[in-house]
Order: sequence, then structure tokens, then C-alpha cells
Amino acid sequence: MRIDHRTVALAAVTGGLLLGSLDFVWIKWVPYPFAELGNSTATWAVAAFAFGWWVRSGPVRAALGAAALLVVAVPSYYLTATLLQGDDLAVVWAPTSLLWMAFGVLAGVVFGIGGTWARRAGPRQTVGTALPAAVFFEEAARFVGREGAAWNVAIDVALGVLAVLLVGRSNRQRALGFAVAVPVAAVIFVGFALAAGS
Repeated sequence: MRIDHRTVALAAVTGGLLLGSLDFVWIKWVPYPFAELGNSTATWAVAAFAFGWWVRSGPVRAALGAAALLVVAVPSYYLTATLLQGDDLAVVWAPTSLLWMAFGVLAGVVFGIGGTWARRAGPRQTVGTALPAAVFFEEAARFVGREGAAWNVAIDVALGVLAVLLVGRSNRQRALGFAVAVPVAAVIFVGFALAAGS
């Protein structure tokens, strides 16, 4: 069933408001190490992927909707922080927030389209299936070597495996998804390293 533009737009805004606010609540009240999932770039990327998966058709609508979802989630997060613990409201339009929104546009486009690809046949389906796992595996790699982060590594790897099992429609697709997820994770890892160093 084709989802109309107004439904996509409403879902993007509503989803962004929920993602940002619930993410802050999760970080504040869920105990470690699970609280780290709220602080996770992978979690937000997979939310964009799920949006694209839901849209099903139209990579442009999926990309725009997923990007809008992540952009709206950023001020929603900081507004929730203001309401629940009295943080300064000015952080909503601070340079850091604007940078996270810019990253949200990039991640929304890539993972929103990836969500639609996972429903298609051929090589794009394999890449789409691999994306959620890749972003969790990449995050796990960033935790490796940090003191006391063994649980974070285990959780991210487990979520990456679970993502492929849920998204893949056949054992062959899942196997290909795992095979592609590792090099894609390496590309994302290098991208984060370059962004951090710039």
C-alpha cells in the first residue's frame, strides 16, 4: 500500500519528536550499560532505516522523511532536557545542535534509502539489509579498548546480528547481509575517524 506525502510528513515530525524526547528519558533513567543506547548514533541511524522500511516505496520520500525525523529529533532532545532538568534552552540553536542536525540530514538520506532498498531484490537489497548491522558493528568497534566497555561492545554486536536476522527475508539474504555489513562498518568507522580529526 502506497503511503501518501502528508502521512510521511506527519510521521517524520511525530517520530522525530518522540525519538528526541524518549532518547533523553532513556539516557536519564535507564541504567548503564543499556543507557548508552540512548547516546548511540547507531540507534538514531536505525530509526531512520526503520522509517525508510516503513515508507516502502519512493527512495526520495524515504530519504526526506528520515532526514526530517532526525533533524526534528535534535531540538526535541534538548527541549526535553530543558523541561526535565532545567538545561539552558539556548543549546537548541547552539552550533553543536546545528552540527548534529547536519549529520541527521546525511544519516537520514543514507539510512532512509537503505530501508527501502532492504525491501527490493538484487544487490541493493543486500546493502539495505547490511546497513543496520554495519552501524551497530561500527559503534561496537569504537567501544573496543575503552575501559569498562565490554558490555557496550556485546550489546552493539548482538543488536547488529539481530538487525540482520529481522531484516533479512531468507537465509541467503542474511548471510550476504552479514558479509557486506563488515566492510560497510569499516567505511563508517573511517568516516567517523576523519570527522573527529577535522
